Amino acid sequence: MNKKIVIAISREYGAGGKTIGEMLSEDLGIHYYDKELLKLASEESGINEALFNKADTKFTGSNLLHKIMKSIYKGELLSPEDNDFTSKENLFNYQAKVIQNLADAESCIIVGRCADFILKDYDNVIRIFLHAPESFRLEQAALRMSLPPDKLQKWVEKENASRAEYYKYYTGREWTDVRHFDLSLDTSRIGFEKCAELIKGYMKLKFEGLEF
Repeated sequence: MNKKIVIAISREYGAGGKTIGEMLSEDLGIHYYDKELLKLASEESGINEALFNKADTKFTGSNLLHKIMKSIYKGELLSPEDNDFTSKENLFNYQAKVIQNLADAESCIIVGRCADFILKDYDNVIRIFLHAPESFRLEQAALRMSLPPDKLQKWVEKENASRAEYYKYYTGREWTDVRHFDLSLDTSRIGFEKCAELIKGYMKLKFEGLEF
């Protein structure tokens, strides 16, 4: 690929975000970042990686609406001397810094973690939202976890609610508002492979002359 392109993927659990991201990574020959971002943020900040793991897209805050305006990402980083150095907001900010550094340095695929918002002012980013009907997402979840149907449904619902709250907390936006994305794809309609092909096709249209 002769131009640095970042594919930022937001996804409902069970919609195939990891699978499609890995397909694109292999097809395009670029790196796929997911959990690895936590390790990189730990190295950047000097904060224990376990704290990043604990805060990773698992936000379930109380009085959420009252906190959103104070927590929307603006790029500030606190120093180690600050009492809030290991707060979830500062952990997010260091993770965001890593995402921006990657977008400046290389072509890559970044899954989740509000990358579409963090990179909203970057013109080399394609923002994707992947979703699917509940029945499809539950089928996909069942391939990964051995849980009774009722418990599986509750787990998937809780996971997606947590992702939506995390996104709203740090961006002030609704997670499912497709106006903020280049493409919104129902992965159940044409399957993961064709969704990956659609994304690559869009890349060629958006970035004329792109070769891969």
